[in-house]
Amino acid sequence: MTDLQVRKMRFAFADYDVPFCWNEENPAFSSMANAVSFLAIGFEKMIVNSIIEAKPRFTDPELAEEAEAFMRQEGQHSTAHRQHVTALIKRYPGLQQTLDNVIGAFDNLTAEKSLDYRLAYTADLEATFTPVFKLMLDNEAALFRPGDDRVASLFIWHFVEEVEHRSSGLIIFDGLVGSDLYRMRMAPSIFKHVLDVVRIACAGFNEHVPLEDRKVDALAMFANHRRGQKLRKLLPFLQFEELGSMERAFDVLPLGEQMVSLVGIIRSQLPKHNPAHEKLPALADVWFERYEAGYDVTHWYTADAVAS
Repeated sequence: MTDLQVRKMRFAFADYDVPFCWNEENPAFSSMANAVSFLAIGFEKMIVNSIIEAKPRFTDPELAEEAEAFMRQEGQHSTAHRQHVTALIKRYPGLQQTLDNVIGAFDNLTAEKSLDYRLAYTADLEATFTPVFKLMLDNEAALFRPGDDRVASLFIWHFVEEVEHRSSGLIIFDGLVGSDLYRMRMAPSIFKHVLDVVRIACAGFNEHVPLEDRKVDALAMFANHRRGQKLRKLLPFLQFEELGSMERAFDVLPLGEQMVSLVGIIRSQLPKHNPAHEKLPALADVWFERYEAGYDVTHWYTADAVAS
């Protein structure tokens, strides 16, 4: 029996404008998180379609129940991120094309790759989320607290639920495919696709969001882009376009914690990896306790002020 809970959230993104740079103290993290919103819509659509396609292969009722709850949680994430992205598109209409391109990249994957590949994709990417999101949630005071409460609350909710269903992707893959060797062989192409999609989103931000609003070069998270920009600036015969500062989202975080997260990402791709044994962010337990107590988690930092 799965213990996943499906929670429907609404973050009032339509009530007033949503800034692109929603954390003024860390514009690079604002941009990176926005890219996650775009990616989430396409990725979670692929997950839902994959689970629906896989239903005839489920012979274990508990595995089928796990997949159903996992799919429903991911569907809620997609809905909420679409509301966030819709608010950004309202301010920057050109981002509609960026969203279409991101969704298209996953639609092409669904059309061109086998179900086994897409289940491996889900398992591999989901396995990285616990160490990555632990890093973020452990540093919420720098990454989330200073920002727009609606956007911060969206990501905190999404990330703690990713921790909650951290084992689901691998459970489903192991139950239907069951080959660590296949999953590891597919990993390079899977993560190349992930990075390609993130690049689509970030290039769209640079194109459609004015520099005065995004503050940074959204592509600065890619080392080859940073090197290319430095070279273009040094060599006058190369075309150079000023796209913004080259800050990165995690520059403010302790290097030791970043390295622990990196080790966790590598470990997540090894044979027999079990996400259930991962160290979890303390904030996740706090979030679940507050949710059960009736706290308004859609206003994580301002609920008390709103209530009064």
